[in-house]
Amino acid sequence: MLPLSLWPRADRAGIAGLLTDIDDTLTTEGAASPEALGAMADLRRAGLHVVAITGRPVGWSEPFALAWPLDAIVAENGAVALVRGPDGALRKHYQQDEATRARNFARMQRVCARIEAEVPGSLRARDSAGRETDIAIDHSEFTHLPEARIREVVAIMRSEGMTATVSSIHVNGWYGSHDKLAGARWIVPLLYGRALDAEIGHWVYVGDSTNDECMFERFTHSVGVANIRRFEAQLKHPPRYVAQGERGAGFAEVAAAVLAARGS
Repeated sequence: MLPLSLWPRADRAGIAGLLTDIDDTLTTEGAASPEALGAMADLRRAGLHVVAITGRPVGWSEPFALAWPLDAIVAENGAVALVRGPDGALRKHYQQDEATRARNFARMQRVCARIEAEVPGSLRARDSAGRETDIAIDHSEFTHLPEARIREVVAIMRSEGMTATVSSIHVNGWYGSHDKLAGARWIVPLLYGRALDAEIGHWVYVGDSTNDECMFERFTHSVGVANIRRFEAQLKHPPRYVAQGERGAGFAEVAAAVLAARGS
């Protein structure tokens, strides 16, 4: 990972939009930091797109999709998008049809119960009531689950045929091939009518943990906020650059670098 200061100005000048994780990337101690909120507003005023892609549930994300200065939030690791309509009301968009979601939901609840029964200390995330397309086991938000137990949770999810990823706070599991990258490839044409892969060099992704790895691998311009170093040893595909600041301050640092190159 290179220092963010080495990101060439010419590359930064061509950025049209930012895709970003939320927890421990936009947020500090569980709340969006003033620096991050100000940075998002500055980016939008400069005409750049801002979209958050998170493992958080759609129910948890709804108030932030309304209040934060961004174009949309893609929740539950790419499964659900929250987009404000012309009337200001939120609209939900899903990657899976209603029948598939209902079938998978019942299966996931059984897996969640199995994990809580078999893995000592495991607890479903407190935001579980807002989840529609995945399950989450808390490992660092309100409880602490040792690395060995985290691996057990991941193993059970995968043994049940689920996709499983580890964020900075939760272990997430779901049925389906979507992930954050699939969510990004879905939301960009949905919002802007353009294919993400055709203009990947004009986007930057900002994240902080192992569930951002597919984004770090694909994006030419990828940045980790400084707390990514917690997961550095586990990353096969680290971000290209790393900010000096942690969490919201690190995101603001990325935004400032982009805006400085545009003369904003």
